[in-house]
Amino acid sequence: MAPPKLRSYDPLRVRKALTAQVESVAAAAHALTTEQYAQPSGLPGWDVHHLVVHIAGEIDALPRLLAEPEPDVAAPQVDLSTWALSTATRAKDLDEATRAAAAASRDAAARVDEAVEQLEPVLESAVRPDLLLPHGFGAMRALDFTVTRLVELVVHTDDLVRATGHRVPLDRHALAATVRLLADALAAKAPGRAVEVRVPPFAVTQCVEGPRHTRGTPSNVVETDPLTFLRLATGRTTWEAARARRVVQASGERADLSPHLPVLG
Repeated sequence: MAPPKLRSYDPLRVRKALTAQVESVAAAAHALTTEQYAQPSGLPGWDVHHLVVHIAGEIDALPRLLAEPEPDVAAPQVDLSTWALSTATRAKDLDEATRAAAAASRDAAARVDEAVEQLEPVLESAVRPDLLLPHGFGAMRALDFTVTRLVELVVHTDDLVRATGHRVPLDRHALAATVRLLADALAAKAPGRAVEVRVPPFAVTQCVEGPRHTRGTPSNVVETDPLTFLRLATGRTTWEAARARRVVQASGERADLSPHLPVLG
């Protein structure tokens, strides 16, 4: 089977989406109360203070990498699906780093402000498709790494909303990019054409080994909304729970995605 064609992302839209989502998170960080910061985040061992400090670290990862020398390679070594499927390998390190940063940062909102201040001067470079960054998984295009920042911001904005009940807007283009990246990563993790996964209005992909659908109504279809798909793909909810809540429609004997979820660690 030929490898899937890599999806492209428009630099201007990515930049606007990043700016909008960062602004939403920064506003929320200042609006949360002391009591809300002390609430469980829904992530193991983290309260909301840990979560917001972690978000700040995900924002300023971009200026940090841009400040480093460009890797001495001719082409990117890591695409977006590889990044998504590799994140689980860094989970322990990220947890330890977040705990240390949270202990050192008494004011999480100020920590976000610092990250935003570092980000603003490098936004133009952040969406360059011709610039390579020295990521820990291998050289990545700056534009691709910035798309991963959209994913981190969208996922953790949803965490923040569910933990605190505070409304934090999700930029439409940021959510769309996140859903598309996660759909592509699912197809990379479970290659095949037996199941059609629909996440209207943002993504349709085919995955899972088996007979390929060629015409008419596919025999194996999974359909859900963007936030449910995001939570399934990141392990925030389980396939069984989503099916029980009837927020996932699945038809066909192969339309069980539980063996392939989550895709993001």
